[in-house]
Amino acid sequence: MNATSKPVIYLALLHYPVYNKNRDVVATAVTNIDVHDIVRSSRTYGVDGVYIVTPIEQQRGLVTEILQHWTEGAGAKHNPARAEAFSIARVAESLENVIEDIAEREGIRPRCLVTSAKPMKEITSFSDCREAWKKGETQPQLLLFGTGWGMTDEVVEGAEVRLPPLVPARWALGEKKTYNHLSVRSAVATILDRLFGDREE
Repeated sequence: MNATSKPVIYLALLHYPVYNKNRDVVATAVTNIDVHDIVRSSRTYGVDGVYIVTPIEQQRGLVTEILQHWTEGAGAKHNPARAEAFSIARVAESLENVIEDIAEREGIRPRCLVTSAKPMKEITSFSDCREAWKKGETQPQLLLFGTGWGMTDEVVEGAEVRLPPLVPARWALGEKKTYNHLSVRSAVATILDRLFGDREE
């Protein structure tokens, strides 16, 4: 994949609307380590913008302070590489706000791609996504990742593309019982590599 063929890629980390373990719709807390690791992974793989999405005003204020520290404050001077990663990050109140912001920036609404640890219907493979983008896709793409116990069914069903869940190969798992509890920051890094990594094949 070369720079001229890749569409504009955005990523949103949703803290709402997501489920808790009882499938109640909740807003989860923003964690500092998720923000740090996700912006670093995103910058590494060429993502153009990252949105941290929470409806909670205090949480948005916290994220804003973190971003300012690493892009304008002492953190920017202490670690320029981290400042570069944080320069692509933004905070948003809702997914709707994210879509509107991207549409305003790019002149067209983004195509939403959802991820999930659970099986979903009408899956599009990572390789099919890569091939479509290589052929000159021009519509901006918005990768959605959920916190808690995953994005609500409404968000998943409203997306144009559903990516496969991350599962181990049977030969690698062997006789071990399936364990499906990746952190969201690990899932982001893995999926970005599957979409934008330099493939051995």
